[in-house]
Amino acid sequence: MADPAGLRLGPLLRYVDWETKDRATVWVETDRACTVEVIGADGSQGSGPTFAIAGHHYALVTIRGLTPGTSTPYEVLLDGARVWPLEDSPFPPSTITTPPESSTGVTVSFGSCRWAAAPADEHDPVGPDALDTLAARIAADPSGPRPDVLLLLGDQVYADETSEATRAWLAERRDLDEAPGAEVADYEEYTRLYDESWLDPEVRWLLSTVPSCMIFDDHDLIDDWNTSAAWLAEMRTLPWWRERVVSGLMSYWVYQHLGNLPPKELESDELFAAVTSAADGTATLREFAVRADDDPLSTRWSYRRDFDRTRLLMVDTRAARVLEEQHRAMLDPDEARWVRDQALDGLREAAGAATTTERPTMERPTAVPPAAVGPYDHLLIGTSLPWLLPPLIHDTESWNAALCRGERGARWARFGERLRRGADLEHWAAFPRSFDELTALVAEVGTGAHAPATICVLSGDVHHAYVAEPDWRGAGDPDARVYQLTCSPVHNSIPRMIQLGFHFGWSRLGRRLGHVLARHGRTGRPPVHWSRSGGPWFGNQLMTLTLRGRSARLRLEQARTGQPTARDTDARGAARLLTVDERELGPSSARRPRE
Repeated sequence: MADPAGLRLGPLLRYVDWETKDRATVWVETDRACTVEVIGADGSQGSGPTFAIAGHHYALVTIRGLTPGTSTPYEVLLDGARVWPLEDSPFPPSTITTPPESSTGVTVSFGSCRWAAAPADEHDPVGPDALDTLAARIAADPSGPRPDVLLLLGDQVYADETSEATRAWLAERRDLDEAPGAEVADYEEYTRLYDESWLDPEVRWLLSTVPSCMIFDDHDLIDDWNTSAAWLAEMRTLPWWRERVVSGLMSYWVYQHLGNLPPKELESDELFAAVTSAADGTATLREFAVRADDDPLSTRWSYRRDFDRTRLLMVDTRAARVLEEQHRAMLDPDEARWVRDQALDGLREAAGAATTTERPTMERPTAVPPAAVGPYDHLLIGTSLPWLLPPLIHDTESWNAALCRGERGARWARFGERLRRGADLEHWAAFPRSFDELTALVAEVGTGAHAPATICVLSGDVHHAYVAEPDWRGAGDPDARVYQLTCSPVHNSIPRMIQLGFHFGWSRLGRRLGHVLARHGRTGRPPVHWSRSGGPWFGNQLMTLTLRGRSARLRLEQARTGQPTARDTDARGAARLLTVDERELGPSSARRPRE
């Protein structure tokens, strides 16, 4: 008689439907083929068979019949046997929380860059993990406040910076003296990274009870992924690269991307249908990943979520790039068009309705009646890479882009390419046309009677946190308040010298140096000026946005270790999330003068 099926990884509560308010999806990995059931205490349920990829078994189950406005404990069964909650679990029951019929807003926590936390009995060299600490706080008070959704903005796993334990595991599989050495090489090795990250007990429970939206960044594949055409051409000459990138995209689709999709999209997704209906979906998924690497236009990793009257656009800033120097773009034309269409969806109709009112079109919407307001009150643009960087870094990247496209000749172009790779100069500023287009889109969306109250660009990557606010240089600021909110890392570190460099990047002297570089590169001035109104903050941290009606509140919390209390059972339990900044966003907040 075969051994009963076991739960290898998960469950992850991924999608809670804010439209129907009665559906959710739960992702699991099992140790063999089986039927997965998810049963809620309120009678809601969903079930389905696992699908197979490279010897691993997965399921993404849609639960139907949830009660709006409730928090429902749930169980996971494999072939009828309960496997979740775990026996003797120290955590409260995992729950699915649905929005009420008349929702009043959403709470969103976000961050990026997470090395897997060290085991509880080992020293953690980078300090307490912000996700672990958030989990401990929620578990200590299950009825207390918690985010409605967790946005993980890239570098969920590090394919190119593995832990000591993973390196030992890799050494048992192959010779680490041969490329790619201690980096992951294939799909099986990617599964090890997710095991290490998501089997962390606190994170495992957190992801089982708080819905999550994810997008990749470079370390999910490799540092500086798709930084330039020259970089990509060089990588494609390496014998191990093809397997690495194909395996990376396959594993991202399985572990992260699937859970981003709503049930109605899953029902019509041809790849999902093909993979889940096959006895073994490996070849089908591999063919898709090969095509996605060869032709980025063949797929779209970006997606949209609407939470009540908050719209989230999660934007792929890695795989969708155009790398030809004379036509460099952060997003290919189809991707850029999709982002624009999603941001403007419903706003044109609202703007048309607003022109029928007697109020002049340029009047600030401080007292706009609800009927004249657009389809959403807040726009969140999730992009792993910051739009607004410290000014010196922005000017350095735009100067470097000018050098690389030949603005100062071939010798400077070769120097620029070396500098770009060595200094990681590949954010929005390194794609000047895309920077300008995003800036113009933000202004267009944010202007007029239909404008949302806030537009927030949510980013990570740079291993520190800050708040920046732009103004449009005398052309008139949008009616919406616009913010760059950057929060990183969740669990990582940054050298002291680089911290000092970020401080200098915001300084007046740094700005002046940036202007010198801009003149040398003949880049011109960016269409907006921006100032830092908060930070920089360094540490393991999370930002949380609380959006209610047309008001918005931001809180930055850092994971810090304090004195243990009677309730702490180990050193990790002594960590606390401490608020280091809290502020109102939107029309009520005063603008910061230029630095």
